[in-house]
Amino acid sequence: MEEQVWHKQYEQGVPVEIDTSWAANVPVVFEQAFQKYADKPAFSCMGKTLTYRELDQASARFASFVQNTLGMKKGDRLALMMPNILQYPIALIGALRAGMVIVNVNPLYTARELEHQLHDSGATTIVILANFAKTLQAVRDKVPVKHVVVTEIGDMLGFPKSLIVNFVVKRIKKMVPAWSLPGHTTFKKAMAQGSGEFTRDPLTFDDIAFLQYTGGTTGRSKGAILTHGNIVANVTQSRSWIGSSLEEGKEIIITPLPLYHIFSLTANCLVFSSIGAHNILIPNPRDIPAFVGELKKYPFTTLTAVNTLFNALLNNEEFKNLDFSKFKLALGGGMAVQRPVAEKWQELTQTPLIEAYGLTETSPAACINPLSLKGYNGYIGLPISSTVVTIRDDDGKLVPMGESGELCIQGPQVMRGYWNQEEETKNVFHEDGALRTGDIAVMNEEGYFKIVDRKKDMILVSGFNVFPNEVEDVIAAHPGVLECAAVGVPDPKSTEAVKIFVVRKDPNLTEEEIRKFAGENLTGYKKPKHVEFRDELPKTNVGKILRRALRDEAKQG
Repeated sequence: MEEQVWHKQYEQGVPVEIDTSWAANVPVVFEQAFQKYADKPAFSCMGKTLTYRELDQASARFASFVQNTLGMKKGDRLALMMPNILQYPIALIGALRAGMVIVNVNPLYTARELEHQLHDSGATTIVILANFAKTLQAVRDKVPVKHVVVTEIGDMLGFPKSLIVNFVVKRIKKMVPAWSLPGHTTFKKAMAQGSGEFTRDPLTFDDIAFLQYTGGTTGRSKGAILTHGNIVANVTQSRSWIGSSLEEGKEIIITPLPLYHIFSLTANCLVFSSIGAHNILIPNPRDIPAFVGELKKYPFTTLTAVNTLFNALLNNEEFKNLDFSKFKLALGGGMAVQRPVAEKWQELTQTPLIEAYGLTETSPAACINPLSLKGYNGYIGLPISSTVVTIRDDDGKLVPMGESGELCIQGPQVMRGYWNQEEETKNVFHEDGALRTGDIAVMNEEGYFKIVDRKKDMILVSGFNVFPNEVEDVIAAHPGVLECAAVGVPDPKSTEAVKIFVVRKDPNLTEEEIRKFAGENLTGYKKPKHVEFRDELPKTNVGKILRRALRDEAKQG
C-alpha cells in the first residue's frame, strides 16, 4: 500500500495493511472464539450468562433448525427483529453458520417500514420478539416471509425466571399487544427441534453476510450488501487498531446500542467476541436507572455508545458514583461526539472518550482516533489500516490539503453496493471505486480528518440516518397537507432533530394531527420534533423545494 501521511501517526504495532487469512468467513470468527474461550462468559442479559461453549451449542442448534426443519438454503435471507436479548446472538450466529444472509430489522419499525424491508430483501424467515409481532401481523400477507419464529423476552433466562419474566412483561406491564400469526413456531420449540447436525456450506469472502439497511437519497431505505470479506476485513482492522490496549479473555464490554445497528454489530458482537470479551446486553438503554443498575453489577472495562447516551449517563447521579477503576475504553460512534460531553466524561471516568467514524456502507469503521489519545481533539480520527480516505470536489478531483470537500473511502470494508439498486449503487461510487459519503470534511497535515458539514440532506438523529424524502412522503399523504419539506435542525440532545414545514390544504389542520399521523407511520427517531406551518415553501425556478434554504433559516432562527 502506498505510504500515506496518516501512517506516521499510527500507534506502535498497528499495521499499514491487514492480513485477513485468519478467518475464512464470519462464522469462523465466532468458532475460533468458541474453542479458545470455551468456559469464559460470552453474553449476559438480565442476570443470565452464556459461556462461549454454550453459545456454540445453542447457535449450532439454531443452525440445524433453519436448515433441517425450515429447509433454508445458503444465501436465503433471514430477518432478525429483536432488541439486545440472548436470543439475538444465538439466532445471528446460528443463521450465519448455516449460510444464511442476515437482514437486521429495527424492532420499533412501523408496519409500513417493516413491509418495505421484508419485501425488498426477500426475507423468507423472521425471528421476532412477541412485543412486535402485531406489526408483522399487519403486513404478513404482503411480504415473502414463509416462516415466523416468535420469542419472548425471558425465553433464554432458565426456569423459573423465564416464566416469571414473560408473565410480568405480558400480563403485568402489558408490553405485548395481542397478535395472531398462524403457523408460527416459538423460539423454544425451534431450539428443541434443532438437535441434528447442520451442513457447513463453504462460505467465501464474496458471499453475502448481511443486507444492512440504511437510508437512501430517494427516501426508501436500501440494503447495503456486506460480504463475509467486508465484515472479516473490518473486524481485522478494528482488532489491529485496539492492539495491545485490550486483553484477550478479560474484557467486560457494555452493549447498550442495539446489535441490529452496524456499529454495535461489528464492534461489540464481532470484534469483542473475537477477543473473548464478556458482552453485557442492555435491552432498553433508554431506561437509564435500570441501565446504571446493570453497570453496578460488573467491573466493566469498555463501553461503546453514541453521544446522546454518554450525555444521559453523565446526567444520572447514580452513574457518577460507579467504580471506574477497571474502565479503560469509551468509544463513541454513530454520530458526532460533542466536546462538552467528551470533557465531562473524561473528568468523571479519567478515561478519554475516543471518537470513531464509519457508515453502514463501510461495515462500519473507516476512521478512529488513536487509543492513546489524551483528550478530545474534535477529529474523527485517522483512516484505519488498508483504508484510503480522500477529500474530493464535486467532479471527483482531489482538493488541496486543508481545503474542504466530500469525504470518500476506499478499502476492503466498503460494501459491494445496494441490494437491487443499480442506479443508487452507481451514484454512490466514483469511477475508481471510492465511496462517496456525503459528508464534507477537511484533513490536517498529520492525516486527521474533521467533518465540517453534510452534503446530503440526510438528518442524523442520535446516530440513526433519517432521510427527508421518507418523512415528506408520509406527511404529504395526510389529506390536510398540500406540500411539505423536512430538514434537520440542531438539537442539543440528539445532534439533529427533524423539522417539518407544512403548507396546509385544510386551514384547520393542527400540529397535533401532524404528530399523530407521523407517529402512526414513522418510528420514533424519524418523527418530526418541530412542526411549522407556512403559506408557501421556497423553490427553484423549476419548482424544486429548496431544503437548504429552510435548513439555513431554521438554524439561524
